[in-house]
Amino acid sequence: MDGAPEIHRTPELDGELVHDWRELIAADPDGSWFAGPDWALAWWRTLGAGLDGEIAVWRGPDGRAEAVLPLAAARLRAHHRLPVEVPVLTLLGTGPGAADHCGPAVRPHRRAEVAAWLARRADRSTLWLPGLDPGHGWLLPPGARPVTRSACPRADLADGPDRLGSRDFRAANRRAHRRLAAAGITFHWLPPGTAGPALLDELLRLHRLRREAAAGGVSSFGADRLPLHRRLLETAAPGRGPAFQVARRGEEAVGVLYGFRWADRFAYYQIGWDQRWAADSLGTALIDAALRACAAEGVRTFDFLRGDEPYKYRFGAVDRTDTGWLRPHGPGGALLGLKHRLRKAA
Repeated sequence: MDGAPEIHRTPELDGELVHDWRELIAADPDGSWFAGPDWALAWWRTLGAGLDGEIAVWRGPDGRAEAVLPLAAARLRAHHRLPVEVPVLTLLGTGPGAADHCGPAVRPHRRAEVAAWLARRADRSTLWLPGLDPGHGWLLPPGARPVTRSACPRADLADGPDRLGSRDFRAANRRAHRRLAAAGITFHWLPPGTAGPALLDELLRLHRLRREAAAGGVSSFGADRLPLHRRLLETAAPGRGPAFQVARRGEEAVGVLYGFRWADRFAYYQIGWDQRWAADSLGTALIDAALRACAAEGVRTFDFLRGDEPYKYRFGAVDRTDTGWLRPHGPGGALLGLKHRLRKAA
């Protein structure tokens, strides 16, 4: 092992490498959908189109990939009011699109080698590692410091959905389901590989309605994100990729929950519902139905992803904290460091 990986500078990877990458993520207890090839390559082809990316691959004696580290050269705004952009080296797939639990795909015996290579690769660059899962702290080079933290609550389904939350909360959910059923609303689970792009349009419509009814009404999930998610639908397969919990009243979709199934995990990504049913707790019922569908399919972890909204904890979720790490270099890196220090002080 000489520490020199092979470098791929295009998202057009051969099928064997993509398969090996998926296997690495699946075998890692800290592995995440967002760290795998389906998300990273689709992101590079869509939201990250035009970025200089590189995928470093370390192979074992049998030729199979034992470590994959996807990187990109990007630019960050030093301040939203200043037209100053700082060049950074970052993880491919992060940034627009809101990826959580980011990190590489690495066999344990390769970790030190990959970390040493990254330290050399980023020697003359500002290194920005956003949303790094706590299980990937071994990747950090000397001089990296934490500048952001994101609570990512997750619910443990090992004991079944009927043990999540308090007894009163579970009873309220049952009453909500009865009210919605009396109104003619039914729930349908669509596992990976069974939904078409039209459902993304329904999700976007309902999400927009929900956000408009909420204070502020601002969301990063808009029509400009659809190319990424349509691409993700194209690569979905049984047990892997986008899945939906849908609420319908007759032929009309009145609620859609969207997320990603991976190994024994589900990452809940977005939701939208018709506000006519807000008083009947349609949003909570959608999540409850998704939890039950996931448990029935053998999912053990329902990941609510970033955000400490109170409703997540009512389902018994417990925080796992992602951290954004910065290793500044030069004046631009110092400016980014100052930005985060001022934000923390504020």
